[in-house]
Amino acid sequence: MRELVRRLRPRSVRARATLGASLVVALALGVASFGLLGLLDRNLIRNAQTGAERQALRTAGLAAEGRLDTVLAPERGTDFLQVVDARGRVLAASPNLAGRPALSTDQPRSPGTVRGTWNGGRMREEHRQRVVQVTTATANGLVTVYAGTSLRQADTADETIGVALVVVVPLLVLTVALVTWRVTGWALRPVEAIRAEVAAIGDRELHRRVPVPRSQDEIARLAVTMNATLDRLEASGIRQRQFIADASHELRSPITVLRTQLEVAQAHPDPDLWGELVGGALEDTVRLQDLASDLLLLARLDAGDHPPTTRVPLTSLVREELAKRAPTERITPTVQLTEDAVDVDGNRGQLGRVLGNLLDNAQRHAAQAVTLGLRTEGRQAVLTVADDGAGVPRADRERVFERFVRLDDARSRDDGGAGLGLAIARDVVERHGGTLTVVDASSGGAAFEARLPLAADSVARARP
Repeated sequence: MRELVRRLRPRSVRARATLGASLVVALALGVASFGLLGLLDRNLIRNAQTGAERQALRTAGLAAEGRLDTVLAPERGTDFLQVVDARGRVLAASPNLAGRPALSTDQPRSPGTVRGTWNGGRMREEHRQRVVQVTTATANGLVTVYAGTSLRQADTADETIGVALVVVVPLLVLTVALVTWRVTGWALRPVEAIRAEVAAIGDRELHRRVPVPRSQDEIARLAVTMNATLDRLEASGIRQRQFIADASHELRSPITVLRTQLEVAQAHPDPDLWGELVGGALEDTVRLQDLASDLLLLARLDAGDHPPTTRVPLTSLVREELAKRAPTERITPTVQLTEDAVDVDGNRGQLGRVLGNLLDNAQRHAAQAVTLGLRTEGRQAVLTVADDGAGVPRADRERVFERFVRLDDARSRDDGGAGLGLAIARDVVERHGGTLTVVDASSGGAAFEARLPLAADSVARARP
């Protein structure tokens, strides 16, 4: 049964909307129709009952006074009258009930008034009757007066309106279904145009955009959002292609040099030249290894890789990095470390990579001095690496963090690197919830300032 229901369920939004609207309207009209018929029937019965109840009370008063005639004349609004004593004998009746037995065999035990609707069988008619039964005390005991009127008008009205509703309600439901089908189709036409356009966009056609309807509704906002998504996809594709082209260009240079050196070594089997050739080949191999490592890290960052995080003491991390680099440094950095413990939550290897890249950049551009500082400001740890070089122009302070960007194009690649260090540093810092910016250093060069959120216990210690 469930499988049958699943198969019969409408598949399209248009069909589901039409079916839902039709069902709601059908239910509402059905409830309204039953309510209307019930209200109409009660009003007609109440109106028919008024005259019969008035004459029943008057006749009961005559019976109580002993002035009751054997033949009763029905007044306007009353179709028949009958008076029955406590033993079921008919004491008086209207001409249309002459010779008829008591209308009811129920014998009331106390005076009172009872109102009810009888079917047509008791009066040998096809319509219902509204009967008012009044029981009163007389000198000879209890007497019951039955005064009734036919409900032929109410039955006729109910039948006429019922037939009309049986015809009108389906027509209304059908009209609603047709209008809903047309309106839904008109409303979903832009959605279909968007779907068709998106389906036609391939990986080489990301410049195409979906049509935006003129109406300022949800569909128009959907189209705008879809175009914004396509803008991001196109920009991502452009960045990816540019990254591949730049990476290929950067890899080609050391590979070409390495091949040349190997070819020279092969063409000149002179042992005196091998040391120099092997040394140059080793340097290019190291460059290739570093470049491949940078590209792999960038790929992992772009893929949203989240390495395990631990508590990282930045002070000890700085000391370890300086101790590891000391023998090979061109300029020994001046260190300014806070005496407080500075801990952050993050990946120790990636944060060490940030510090190393900033120091490499400072060593590459410094004239005579490199300064490394670590302090706390509020809830942040501030790591600063400054040099006394030429600095970074204000117009290029965001561009230096782009991949494969070198501001000094005349500098050799051996001295300048691949242009990935600062890009990697900013990506890592931002993934740790911080920021990396470049400002003017007090020595006249550039100062790269990395701000990272402190660990919770470090924040508590840093508070005054």
